[in-house]
Formats: sequence, C-alpha cells, structure tokens
Amino acid sequence: MSRASRIALLAAVFGLGLVLCFGLVLLATGRLGSGSAVQQAAAVGGPFRLTDQDGKPISNEDLRGKPFLMFFGFTHCPDVCPTALFEASEVLRALGPDASRTGMLFVSVDPERDTPAVLKDYLSSFDPHLRGVTGTPEQIAAVAKTFRVYYRKVPLEGGDYTMDHTAIVYLMDKQGRFVAPFNMKRPPEEAAADLRKYF
Repeated sequence: MSRASRIALLAAVFGLGLVLCFGLVLLATGRLGSGSAVQQAAAVGGPFRLTDQDGKPISNEDLRGKPFLMFFGFTHCPDVCPTALFEASEVLRALGPDASRTGMLFVSVDPERDTPAVLKDYLSSFDPHLRGVTGTPEQIAAVAKTFRVYYRKVPLEGGDYTMDHTAIVYLMDKQGRFVAPFNMKRPPEEAAADLRKYF
C-alpha cells in the first residue's frame, strides 16, 4: 500500500471515529433518538409533594414563578453532596440580593435517616436559600423516577450503609420545567450569570 493510501485510510478511520464519538455524545445527552430535545427535556421532572426541613409540605406548585436548582443526595454522603451544596452556596452568594429570586432543593434519597430535623441541622452549614426535602420511601421513589434519578442502598461493614446516587444538579425554569443539567464546576460568578438568564 502506498504512503498516500495509508494516509487516506487513516484519515477515513479518524473521521469515522469522530462521527461515532459525536453520535454517542448525542445519545448520552438525549438529543438522539425518538423525539426532539424539547420532548426529552419535558420528560424530566414532574409533580411532587414532599416535606421540607421545617416539617412543612412542599410541592412543585410552591416553586412556580422562579427558576430553581434540584439536587438528589443524602446527609451522610462523604464528599459529592457537601461539595455540590458548597458550590451551590457560592453561586447563591455570587447572586447577592438576587438569590431570593431562586433557590435550590436538596432532595434526600435516604429518608430512613434524613428526617426534617436532620436535614435542617445539616443545611445550617450552607446558604439559607438551600432547602432540604424528604418524604416517605414511596414519595422519594416517585420523585426520583420522574427526574430519572438512580439511587441504591449499599451495605457497609458493621451494619451501616451508604447510598449510590445520580449526582446531577437539575436547572428548572419558572414553570417548573427541566432546562438542562446545571454546571457547578466553574467560577461562581459565571454560574450566577447563567442562572440570572432564567429570572
């Protein structure tokens, strides 16, 4: 095979690899397959009724009129959850007075341990605009299903357990519709500016 033929073959293989890679990205983000991207986004989220850290009922209807973030986790989480809540606190701090025009729900996937009182104590270390919510195991399973959240109890030695769970921050618009995963891995001012677009 001549040198030119080898180069052409390598270029074709590289191009095919790029196309396959791009297709996988589209598939993973839900932009490839049946339905439009809008229909895919609409399939995330839905009505819910839970209990906040003050023991008061909260539903999706209570959040209408302002964009908000949602994150599913648990108070015994060793690193992912406190990191996400710290980053969210920094974004809310960067919003200044505008922080009251949004907020974040921390939905516990561990209702067995995360009572309203436990959530309230845990969230006292973060921005006050963060609101913890819990419910019965059935309520949590229902809301997790509508948000396509995976979670599972993982036994540990000594009878204790931890939780595996999806670690996405969901951005919801003023009508409670899913917009996109919200990127917290950037400067707080940049994330705050992005969030302001939905006010």
